[in-house]
Amino acid sequence: MSIILAIIVIGVLILVHEFGHFLLAKKNGIGVTEFSVGMGPRIVSFVRGETRYSLKWIPFGGSCMMMGEDEDLPDEKSFNNKSVWARISVIFAGPFFNFLLAFVLALIVLGNGGVNPAYVYGVEEGGAAAQAGLKTGDVITKINNRNITIGRDIELYLVEHPLDGSMVTVEFERDGEKQSITFDPNRKAVLMGFRYYATEDPVVLPEVTKGQPFEEAGIRAGDTITAIDGTPISSGLQLQEYMQEHELKEEPVTITYERNGKSYDTAVTPKFTTYQDLGFSASYGRVKSGPIEVIKNSFYEVGYWIRYSFTSLKMLVTGRVSSEEISGPVGIVSMVDDMVEQSKPDGLFYVFLNLANFAILLSANLGVLNLLPLPALDGGRLLFLLIEAVRGKPIDREKEGYVHMVGMVLLMILMVLVLFNDIVKLF
Repeated sequence: MSIILAIIVIGVLILVHEFGHFLLAKKNGIGVTEFSVGMGPRIVSFVRGETRYSLKWIPFGGSCMMMGEDEDLPDEKSFNNKSVWARISVIFAGPFFNFLLAFVLALIVLGNGGVNPAYVYGVEEGGAAAQAGLKTGDVITKINNRNITIGRDIELYLVEHPLDGSMVTVEFERDGEKQSITFDPNRKAVLMGFRYYATEDPVVLPEVTKGQPFEEAGIRAGDTITAIDGTPISSGLQLQEYMQEHELKEEPVTITYERNGKSYDTAVTPKFTTYQDLGFSASYGRVKSGPIEVIKNSFYEVGYWIRYSFTSLKMLVTGRVSSEEISGPVGIVSMVDDMVEQSKPDGLFYVFLNLANFAILLSANLGVLNLLPLPALDGGRLLFLLIEAVRGKPIDREKEGYVHMVGMVLLMILMVLVLFNDIVKLF
């Protein structure tokens, strides 16, 4: 079932992406020779007008093949005979439709599940933020001049700009009044070096601090904490309660965690550390809101996932994230399976909402990836078209074709490596 659901989700994303190209091609009078979902041999195919519509065996990928896309043809419907801005609109339409789909899905998810305001739900007693005047219920609007529109923006900001000991300025609203505080985030305590979300969900670690006890013990981001010293931990709230009741000392603690379905026990010795911390927690939960707030926050939601995608790519390129953490089709099936199992007790509607929420991330990510200025991707084609717009004449078609062909080969090699990585992670 999870495989079928994953194929449906990926298929819809690809269909919408290719439909963007298709629609703008038709609007600009460009002939479309074949519109297909999937790759490889055809399963079902029919011709209507000048276009062949196909469903193919391999459910990952798709195409909108246009007349004269990679060659010069005398036909007025040829892609390359249209104005450069018409061609730019056709190429850009694919990623844009992915962003549009993400927005529509966000309307559904937020309309039913609620928005994610940056409410402060916990302020550490005696901490710098509390002493500066921050209180539970305040709504964070900025951190160091970076706009905060939803609760998860705070986490993303900290990933992009790790605290370095400098003073932190937080702007917030309380009872409709805007306020601002500045405080020192430096603290000293006995720590194990990990972050988690204090929610009702399982404790899947979003981050493990480099050089701290958790990393030294072999625990990684993405692992799920299930017990501490034999005490079962089933949620972030339960872990928060445990940590509040058990003061850490520089003595070994047995951590039980899961990775790829297997359970492990390891001894972790907390250590006295100087570290930086905001001293407050913002909400990851959702709050029911009216239509206007849902529409506004749907834009925020898509914007968040676009920034998240760019940040993830930056971290991958700079080595802050291992290539082992990249997931392809098999990894997506595994994530869908976990999502379905966790949502089943709440009913089919919540399974749908969680899948839709996951599809927001995938759709925004697909849009971002396709806009990268790399050969064979939409971004690569846009780069050539923008150069043509500036020069007033196109780059040699044959040379451009060679560049895209090499890019396609490299893209296929990358897909094989990602698939191999997915399979390795299963064992």
